[in-house]
Amino acid sequence: MHIITISREFGSGGRELGKRLADQLGYVYYDREIIAAIAQRSHMDTDYVENAIERPIWQAPSPTFRHSFATPSLFQSEQLNLLMEQRKVLEEIAEKGEDCVIVGRNADVVLSEYGPLSLFVCANMEAKIKRCRERAAADEQLTDKQMTQKINSIDKNRAKVREMITGSKWGDRAAYDLIINTSGWNLKELTPAVADFAQRWFARK
Repeated sequence: MHIITISREFGSGGRELGKRLADQLGYVYYDREIIAAIAQRSHMDTDYVENAIERPIWQAPSPTFRHSFATPSLFQSEQLNLLMEQRKVLEEIAEKGEDCVIVGRNADVVLSEYGPLSLFVCANMEAKIKRCRERAAADEQLTDKQMTQKINSIDKNRAKVREMITGSKWGDRAAYDLIINTSGWNLKELTPAVADFAQRWFARK
């Protein structure tokens, strides 16, 4: 079984790269499917679940996910329950024994015992703004400054959530097997190179 996990900066194209990588390698792809599974189990709306999981709403010093059970007052009970369900879903995915690509959800840490290939996808701000504009709704009219603030806010949020539930630092280059800077790259052209690296990486294990 081969598992590839993808952490990514907002606007870097990590989600698209993950999907293309899964298609090229013939792996199962997991992204919003994880949120959908949590929502179904919890009888909640998928957008609500995603926002609730990713929103850091506690202010206490950083506990790890493991230690959080001993200090439930640090979390809203609903958010803690959703994080627990997310962990269960990730573990169930791994237990299936399928080759897969998992985008986000701190899967590299949650599933570390399975030895995943962990990727971090980043890009410079110009490239991220360009990609965000290409995928934005027709009625979204943000200035470059507003778009930059939005990107930085989302990434700061991801970093805080990772710190709180895993005790590790988001984007720390030492935590990943490969860091991919997509600036200036067409992701369709980049995917084969990443797929080749993945195959070589797994072959060495």
